[in-house]
Amino acid sequence: MPARQHFTSGNIWEQRAGFSRAIRVGDTVYTAGTIAVDKEGRTQGAGCYEQCIYISKLLGGILEQAGSSLQNVVRVRAYLVNKEDASEFTRFQRDVFGDIRPVATCVIVSGLFGEGTVVELELVAVDQAQD
Repeated sequence: MPARQHFTSGNIWEQRAGFSRAIRVGDTVYTAGTIAVDKEGRTQGAGCYEQCIYISKLLGGILEQAGSSLQNVVRVRAYLVNKEDASEFTRFQRDVFGDIRPVATCVIVSGLFGEGTVVELELVAVDQAQD
C-alpha cells in the first residue's frame, strides 16, 4: 500500500481543525475543500469567478508542492452559495480546465465558512493524466 504524503498551505485552520490541504496517495493527489480566504482569514475576490481563480492559484501551488499540477486534474467539485453563480463557475471551469476537461460536479449549498465566500472547490489530480 502506498504511503500518504500530507501537504499544507499554511492556513491556520489546517492546524486548528487537524486536516491537510492535500494528500498524495500513490499517483493521486486529493485536495481539501478550499475557499478564497488568505492566511490571515480575509476573503479574496468579490464574486464567484474571482474567488474560483484565487482558489485555483492556491490549489495549483499545493498540487505543485505535491509533484503534480492543474494540468493533471481529473475531478472538480464546486459548492456554490448562489445558484445564480453557476454561470460564473462554468466560465471559470472553461477558462482554467477547458483544454483538459475533467469531470465536474456543482452543488448549491446554504452557506460556507468565511465571511463573503460564495464558492468552495475540491480537486483530484492523477499523475500523467494529461491528454
